[in-house]
Amino acid sequence: MKPITEYEDYRLYLRDFYEERKRTSVFSWREFAKLAGFSSSGYLKLVCDGKTRLSKIGAAKVAPAMGLAGFHADYFCLMVEFCDASDDTVRMNAYSRMRALAKENGVRILGTEAFSYFSSWANPVVRELAPIMRGAKPSDIGKVCVPEISAGEVRNSLELMVRMGLLIRRPDGSYVQTDKGVSGCSAVIPSAVRSMQKQYAYLAADAVDLFEPEERRISGLTVGADEHTFNRIAVELDAFRRKIAAIVSDVQDYDRIYRLNLHLFPLSRPLGEKDV
Repeated sequence: MKPITEYEDYRLYLRDFYEERKRTSVFSWREFAKLAGFSSSGYLKLVCDGKTRLSKIGAAKVAPAMGLAGFHADYFCLMVEFCDASDDTVRMNAYSRMRALAKENGVRILGTEAFSYFSSWANPVVRELAPIMRGAKPSDIGKVCVPEISAGEVRNSLELMVRMGLLIRRPDGSYVQTDKGVSGCSAVIPSAVRSMQKQYAYLAADAVDLFEPEERRISGLTVGADEHTFNRIAVELDAFRRKIAAIVSDVQDYDRIYRLNLHLFPLSRPLGEKDV
């Protein structure tokens, strides 16, 4: 089996463990459940199939049944918390603890760099600023950001993007962008992306007070629509975003970083929907 730190979904780890044991010996879900102290012989199969979940107590019972001890057992329990958390903040906190635990024990979790990139609104901003601020210190770049960020944050961001291949550091200390995109494990990235989207939404709200109307464009509509109309608007928004992307791709010498948010969200439930 792969090292446990190469997993982010505990159900996949459970299934791989089961398949490995079954391949090398006589092993069944019934025996697996018995090893973990569960009375239901099919319980762990239901967990692996996504039909139920493992509790915190259950995770602590399953870990030793798979021969996990020390930080490996702790990592497995954190995976359970990460996968089954219903709140993005809890999920990201669990994943951060997984990363810290792995780092403390000298191992690396796949996908952590992409997770780190999407965890902060500042990373895309620093990526755009670094190439046009040649010779600038991290503190100089930080002071240009709105809101201002520390030199340490800028330095960490630059180091992260160099590792990811999003920026190249030249011998003279300047940076150039690459065309490489950002990707990672699908179980991790959505939570971090949603966090970044929330951060940008908060920054958009602050911009109402921070900038004069001449420096920003913030407006909106409150409308009534059905599902068909919503889908038509969504198509137009996607086309508009692609058009803007094409426009900015032609920019050679930019001197400022902007963020364009496209927000379309419901302010009411569908009529007739009952409370659950």
